[in-house]
Amino acid sequence: MKDYLIFIPNLISITRIILVYPILINFYNGHFFWSLSFFILASLSDALDGYLARTFNWQTELGKILDPIADKFLLIGMVLIFWLEQIIPDYVILILILRELIILLGASFHMTVYHLNTPQPNMLGKLFTLLLIIYVLFELLNVMFEIVEIHQLHHIVISIACLISLFSYTINWIKLTYKLHNKNV
Repeated sequence: MKDYLIFIPNLISITRIILVYPILINFYNGHFFWSLSFFILASLSDALDGYLARTFNWQTELGKILDPIADKFLLIGMVLIFWLEQIIPDYVILILILRELIILLGASFHMTVYHLNTPQPNMLGKLFTLLLIIYVLFELLNVMFEIVEIHQLHHIVISIACLISLFSYTINWIKLTYKLHNKNV
């Protein structure tokens, strides 16, 4: 029985992916309370699966892939629907998609060329994910309660955080490529 417990974080990540559908559908249909509730549950599940995996050494290769995929579906899905509903400016979605594409290409390159294992997020990447969760939460609350008059500052902050995270990954990949290239020469 104990051997099966290692898959609990993976099941939590899969549940987070499944929760994206009711989050987006409820938001699209104007049921913002339910969208917010499911989003909070999904966000907490992100912290829970990571905690369980690290604390009980339940980390798996599948989990290293599932967790970031679940984050991408959840957060990019929300930002995309905000953009489609004209809640956020175009540049936020463009910078976010650019970041994700460059990270995907960089990870694919290193996995293919240098036969590396699944790349792990760095600290700035994890911090950016947390900031993006807060950003989405803020936007959901603002849609529900119109708590603040929208200003550009929070859009600019998340965009700058996105670019800093991308820059961090890029620098790390350049260093890794240089190190691996010199090792193979």
